[in-house]
Amino acid sequence: MIPMRRPTVKTQARVMSRRTLLRGAGVTMALPWLESLSGFGTTPAVGGGAEEAIRATCPKRFAVVFMGTGVSPAHWTAEGRGESMQLGRSLAPLAPFRERLNVIGGLYNRHSTGIGIHPAQTGGLLSGAAIRKGSIMRGGISMDQVIAGQIGQETLQPSLVLACEQPMTGYHESNFSNAYSSHISWHNETSPVPNELYPSLAFDSLFENSGSLRNLSVLDRVREQASELRPRIGSGDRAKLDEYFTAVREVERSIERLRDAKDTADRRGRDRGVPTLAMKRPDNGLPEDLRDHGRLMCDLIALAFQMDKTRVASLILARDLSSLVYPFLDVADAHHAASHHDTSDDYEKIVRFHVGQVAYLAGKLAALPEGEGTVLDHSCLMFLSNMFSGTKHDNSHLPIVTIGGLGGALETGRVLRYRDAGDDQRKVCSLYLGIMDRMGVRLDSFGDADTRLAGF
Repeated sequence: MIPMRRPTVKTQARVMSRRTLLRGAGVTMALPWLESLSGFGTTPAVGGGAEEAIRATCPKRFAVVFMGTGVSPAHWTAEGRGESMQLGRSLAPLAPFRERLNVIGGLYNRHSTGIGIHPAQTGGLLSGAAIRKGSIMRGGISMDQVIAGQIGQETLQPSLVLACEQPMTGYHESNFSNAYSSHISWHNETSPVPNELYPSLAFDSLFENSGSLRNLSVLDRVREQASELRPRIGSGDRAKLDEYFTAVREVERSIERLRDAKDTADRRGRDRGVPTLAMKRPDNGLPEDLRDHGRLMCDLIALAFQMDKTRVASLILARDLSSLVYPFLDVADAHHAASHHDTSDDYEKIVRFHVGQVAYLAGKLAALPEGEGTVLDHSCLMFLSNMFSGTKHDNSHLPIVTIGGLGGALETGRVLRYRDAGDDQRKVCSLYLGIMDRMGVRLDSFGDADTRLAGF
């Protein structure tokens, strides 16, 4: 049993007391890392220089981004180190981050192999647990939620769980629930964390924006407190605060349009007696263009990390058995059908598009100064799929990339290969243990692993 620590009322009061929050009518806005204000993040280490003290106060963040049904094997390649790393076509969008990148190949999830395709390959992806067929779901808590359960008391929101595609109902032909294909974050062995699909609702959760005033600008409602704060902070922090407010305003403008679409969809659903999510996009109020949807979700993760509202996030860009379509890529087949031809140019375009969304998120975090570095420098983004080849439904090894060094705790700029290391030395859960260690969550074992991944 993994010990979980959920925020208590007392803990939440302590968290709020050491952060500067701007409050307005029906809204709460947490502020980004400001050097002028004490008490941000964790307590600085005793001893060491100023750089070490600043680094100690910068929180570490973790986000996992998922795309189902595998990659384009011929173009998922990497060679070399650091700025000289050579990336294949599908990984090319990550080229600006070569020195912050780890391309990891050859790892596998033992309990997800040899038991069926699709939901069987996805249900235990982040837990390493064996999952159950039939009407009663059974798996395990996912590693992102283990982290959230241990460090979530340090923030006002333990985790942010987002998706760009509706979950499926019913059962796969393999008799596994389609819920396994629709979720990667799991509270416990029987309950997935609900995915938030609507950017407007995710935005509201970040700012505790509710009630009759939720359609009004959150910035307008905290304007007076923001004005009172400005004289108390240095010029550098004032510039950072202005950049933060600008970022919030830009996202808010996009959210306003989508909020109207969501409200219209809800009314339409009530009139028809149909749940909103059972309707097709864009009638359900979701963004019609996947480029807009994915980037908005990335913007929200970046905001959440910047304001330290949460330090753990997950994002499903395309679920397993995905039915997403990509007219802007000039691809005729939907995602899942296209994955059955993973040597085609069409599927490679799809893979590269989603890798580009991850690069967009990394770029957003890299543009946010924090301490002696950036928010990306203090984060780890992990991108992965539930199989390597959709044509073969091959999950004997998984495509995984990490970006960011967790404040220097994680060496980057590397290509790590484990395919020939032997099954005991290439467990994906050993990778998860290593990531959790660096996030300050120390476990003796996780999933099927009780050792850390060698060389990571």
